[in-house]
Amino acid sequence: MRRTFSLLWLVLLTAGLLQAPPTHATEPDPPQLRREDRWLVDQHGRVVLVHGMNLVFKHDPYVPPNEPSGFTADDARWLYDHGFNGARIGTLWTGVTPDRPGVADETYLAAWQRVIDQLAEHEIWMQFDFHQDQWHETYGGGGVPDWAVHRPLPYRLLPPVTAPFPLGYWTPEVSTVFDQFWANKHDLLDGWAAAWKVVAQRWRDQPYSMGYDLLNEPWAGLEWPDCLLTGCPDSYPNELQPAMERALRAIRQVDPGNIVYFEPQQFAGGREVPTNYGPVDGEDQLGYSWHNYCPQVFFESQGIPGTDVSKCQEFSEDRTQAALDQGDRMRAVGVMTEFGATDNIEALEIDTAVADRHFTSWMHWSYKTWDDPTTADSAQGMFTDDADLSTAKPRKLRTLVRTYPQATAGTPMELSFDPDTGDFHYVYRPRALGVPSVIFVSPLHYPDGYTIDVEGGHVMGPARDNRLRVAASGSGPVTITIRQR
Repeated sequence: MRRTFSLLWLVLLTAGLLQAPPTHATEPDPPQLRREDRWLVDQHGRVVLVHGMNLVFKHDPYVPPNEPSGFTADDARWLYDHGFNGARIGTLWTGVTPDRPGVADETYLAAWQRVIDQLAEHEIWMQFDFHQDQWHETYGGGGVPDWAVHRPLPYRLLPPVTAPFPLGYWTPEVSTVFDQFWANKHDLLDGWAAAWKVVAQRWRDQPYSMGYDLLNEPWAGLEWPDCLLTGCPDSYPNELQPAMERALRAIRQVDPGNIVYFEPQQFAGGREVPTNYGPVDGEDQLGYSWHNYCPQVFFESQGIPGTDVSKCQEFSEDRTQAALDQGDRMRAVGVMTEFGATDNIEALEIDTAVADRHFTSWMHWSYKTWDDPTTADSAQGMFTDDADLSTAKPRKLRTLVRTYPQATAGTPMELSFDPDTGDFHYVYRPRALGVPSVIFVSPLHYPDGYTIDVEGGHVMGPARDNRLRVAASGSGPVTITIRQR
C-alpha cells in the first residue's frame, strides 16, 4: 500500500496536480527582533529588553582589530557573562562603499562578519549603525566616504576649519554640507541609500539582528540655532523624514522585515526640545533611535562651576517620555542607543533607573574608548586599558550590570533594581507562548547568593549562565523578587 501511495503521489506531482514543498519550508526563521506596538519582541513573541554597548571604531579601517585592544571572542564572552545582550555596531558608510556609490567593499564587510559571528554565538542582539560625527575627517569628524566630500564655495577657497567635537558641527561649512546632503546635491542621498541596500542585502538574514540605525545624530544644517531652541520643526518634514524614507525604501527592496530606525536631529539628545517624525504609510517595522546626554554631566566633566548632576533626573525623565511619545506618533519602537559617555556614577544610576521604570532598552556609550576622536568626555569606556578586560571600572560596572528581564513571555508591568543592594522587583502579565521568561541575575551583586520569590509562577530548574527561566502558573500577574541572601 505504501508503494502504491508513493507511486500515486509521483504521478500527481509529474502531472502538475501537486506541488513539491519548497526546500526551505522546514528551515526556521533566524532569531531577530521585531516591533510589536511599543515593544521589541523575539522570534517567540517574548518582549525583549536590551542592555547593550556601542561598538564603533572610528579610525581606518573602521572595524575593531582582532586583538585584545580591539574585539575578540573574549570580548563577546565578557559581554555575555555580564548580561549585556545588545551591541550597536558601527558599520560605517565609509567602510561599506568607500570607493564609489553602491559598490561594496567585501573585505570590510567580512572584517565585521568576524565580530558579528562572535556576538551572534553569544546571543547578543545587533543594531547596524551608520555612525557619523561632523561628516568627515576633513572637518575633524568621520563616517562618510571620501567621494561624499564636496567642499562648497566659498569655503573651499580656504583650508577647512577643524573645530573640536561637537563645535565642528556649528561651522558654516559643515552646516552647508549637511544642507546639500538633505537636498541630494551630488546624488549624496542616493549614494547613502545605496550603501544601506548593500548592508541590508548582506545582513537581512543575520541571526540576532535587531535592525538598522540609519544615521547617527543627523545635523539639520544652517538652521541649527532654531534646532537648539525649538527643535527646528520644519526640518523634519522637509529634510530629515524624506531622507530617512529614501533609505527605508532602499532597504525594503531587499529586506522586508528588519526594523529600520530613524534618529532625531543632533540637539535632541542634549536639549529638552520636541522631535517631529511622523508615521510611514504601510510600514509597521520602524524604530526610533534616541540619545540621552544630560548637559550637567558635560559641564561637570569640563569643571564648570555650579554643576548639579542631580538635575539630570528631571532631564532623563523628560527625554524618556519624549521618546515614548515620538515612538507612539510614528508607530515605532524606541531604543536609547546612546547614553553615559562618562564615569559619573550618579548620572549612570539616574539614567538606568529611569530606563527600568519605563522598560527602555539601551546601549551604553561606549564599550571601549578606542581613542575616540569625536567625544566631549574621554571617560567613556568600561576599562582603564582597552587591551585588558580585568581593568573594568568597578563602580561603573556595578551600575550597568543589572538583574533584569532579558525576555518576557508576556507584558511588563513593573520593574526596579537597586545597584547598591541588588534588590530586584519585576511584575509581568503572562502570555501562553510555550517558552519561559528569562531573567539575568547579576554576578556582581550577590556575594553570598540570593533568594528568589515568585508569585504566580515558578523557576524552571537552576540558573544557567546567571540566567533564570520562569514559567507562569496561570493567567494572573507573575511577580519576581530577588534579594541578597
